[in-house]
Amino acid sequence: MTRDLSALFDPRGIIVTGVSNHPGKFGFVCLHNLLAAGYRGEIFPVGREPGEVLGRSVLGSIDEVPVGRADMLFICTPPPLNEHLLRAAASKGVKAAFIAAAGYREAGPDGIDAEQSLVAVADELNIALAGPNGQGVVSTPSSMCAQIVAPYAPAGNIAVVSQSGNFVSSLLNMAHLSGVGISRAVSAGNAAQLEVTDYLEWFDQDPETSVSLVYMESVDDGRAMFERLRAISTNKPIVLVKGGASSAGARAAASHTGALATDDAVFDGMSRQAGLIRARDLEEGFEAAATLATQPLPTGNRVVVVTTVGGWGVAAVDAMAGTLLDPIPLPGDLKAEINELLPPRWSRNNPIDMAGGETRDTVPRILEMVAGHSEIDAVLFLGLGIQSNIAVMMRNGPFFPDHGLERIANFHETQDARYAGAAAAVAERTNTPVLVATELTNTRPETPGPATMRAAGLMCHASAARAIRSLDLLVRHARWRQARGI
Repeated sequence: MTRDLSALFDPRGIIVTGVSNHPGKFGFVCLHNLLAAGYRGEIFPVGREPGEVLGRSVLGSIDEVPVGRADMLFICTPPPLNEHLLRAAASKGVKAAFIAAAGYREAGPDGIDAEQSLVAVADELNIALAGPNGQGVVSTPSSMCAQIVAPYAPAGNIAVVSQSGNFVSSLLNMAHLSGVGISRAVSAGNAAQLEVTDYLEWFDQDPETSVSLVYMESVDDGRAMFERLRAISTNKPIVLVKGGASSAGARAAASHTGALATDDAVFDGMSRQAGLIRARDLEEGFEAAATLATQPLPTGNRVVVVTTVGGWGVAAVDAMAGTLLDPIPLPGDLKAEINELLPPRWSRNNPIDMAGGETRDTVPRILEMVAGHSEIDAVLFLGLGIQSNIAVMMRNGPFFPDHGLERIANFHETQDARYAGAAAAVAERTNTPVLVATELTNTRPETPGPATMRAAGLMCHASAARAIRSLDLLVRHARWRQARGI
């Protein structure tokens, strides 16, 4: 049975303990982040000293909180105080608590005893307990950033749970950079009561979430966990990044969370059986999740590359070696259609190298033709940013805006924005994934092509190879679902 975590992710009100005027203290930072993100519920700061912090009156005790006005407790106080705080909060109607404090299992035998006692109290009070030793919880549908770190993320459909709090921050920053947003994010910490799978089961029922992204270092009950994950995967995809895959990494994971990591070969086999999408690192994991959240799932592995210049297309096909992706020869009828649009020097094969022959409407029309073809399952578009780069050079040069440079710079920028918009629109109309990649956006992400995609919450991959890795993971997951008739 799925544990109800609505009080953790969509609370009506939040009690924050350990609040003081010191801007370096956890209680101050959590209160600041809640206010800065525009949390829509009530906030009840509690501290040892009366007065105001960030314009909010600080209560001297949880006893001063009105009954029924808060259903989440965020604890920023040390372990000896926290069981009492849980009991006081439960008397006010609190149903969930996030424990940011460290000093529990990861601290040794005394910490283990303290953690077990904390969980026993939470269980007795029927409080969903997140942490301890975690960094916080984010919920964009509630405009909630209950964290002792930053940043807050743009809204989207990716839910994150991580056994490393810093990796939550990393993923939220990736959401900022890409524009592909987050629905929920939580640092599981020691996962003393709520396990990673508890969060994933709740995300599976969450209408704001379409894909879950997990960073995991340890597994307590492997068989039971994977049975639960298999059930979730049949409904919503789970992208998983595993820490402690090497022997040295496993030792580091044990010192980090106080738990033992699993044998990686066994873990990998169980992941495949459960339909988990296992990524090699955090960057690959985020990009796969972002692609899943913003693209249709491919029905097969036949891929066509559309590019404005040849070298990128060759590199893209090279990147498909060792994957499930098949860069098929162009179907004859499609080749004939493209002949009507491009000059004779175009490649006449896959990759479709336009060889500089594109005109104002060529790219959108060819993307539509390719994605709409019955023998093609996915499209990779390369070349976004070329025209924007030209425009930047013109605008920053000594001759702008004379000599017609302003007009042509505007044209180049408009075209790049059109190409980005066309890729998104074609994917939606044809229900075929159309991935976009360009190395030209890494240093100038503000230019119109990538900026248009970011504003729309769509992934623009930084290279063809990275887009290929995401697409390969999507194809593998699609095959797993097809094999089970899902």
